[in-house]
Amino acid sequence: MMFAALPIAGWRWIKDHPEHDPTAPLNLNHPVGWATAGKLATLRDDVANCRAVLERSGVVNETLDPVGEGPCARPDRTRLEDYPLAPDTPPVTCSAAAALELWRSKTLAPAAQEIFGTGIARIEHLGAYSCRRTYGSAEGPWSEHATANAIDITAFVLDDGRRISLVADWDGEGEKARFLRRAREGACQWFSTVLSPDYNAAHADHFHLDQSPRWSGVCR
Repeated sequence: MMFAALPIAGWRWIKDHPEHDPTAPLNLNHPVGWATAGKLATLRDDVANCRAVLERSGVVNETLDPVGEGPCARPDRTRLEDYPLAPDTPPVTCSAAAALELWRSKTLAPAAQEIFGTGIARIEHLGAYSCRRTYGSAEGPWSEHATANAIDITAFVLDDGRRISLVADWDGEGEKARFLRRAREGACQWFSTVLSPDYNAAHADHFHLDQSPRWSGVCR
């Protein structure tokens, strides 16, 4: 009887902890579990499901009309309406929006509180959409920026006014450098591609974050 009860107890435990259940609908407010990253990855090719996740999670967002054509067509344009991006909040793909929300709530906010004892007022960026190939080359694969499936993050401003930038603080040894390392490692949980100053000189001043369905786990 004891052995027979184990599967039942395990099933009940999984149902009580949906963050570990791969069949449970993703909710971005749930704790991070065994199944969270896998369920997030499925959103890259399923816009309808992604929008349902944002609604279920109470993430305020705006769905914009499709624009563009060819390799720079943007049929999926989602703007987060309650996200501290600066100088503006550009539309990105829904899966990138979901990843940004997890990065903010599960990585950045806890890291800022732990290291600095305060919250994050602004996340500064260099843009999301740019109709170009990678590195602006005349040939080669199209950048994830061409469909706004990527965003480049350059700095963070805390509630107390302190600013943490990649170009100034990445190579340091203090709290700011530690926060930036935490930010990168956390981003690697949520985005398919994360490129930092450790990758090459072209990324010396920013994190490149994207949700390319072609890759998984590129963290440099």
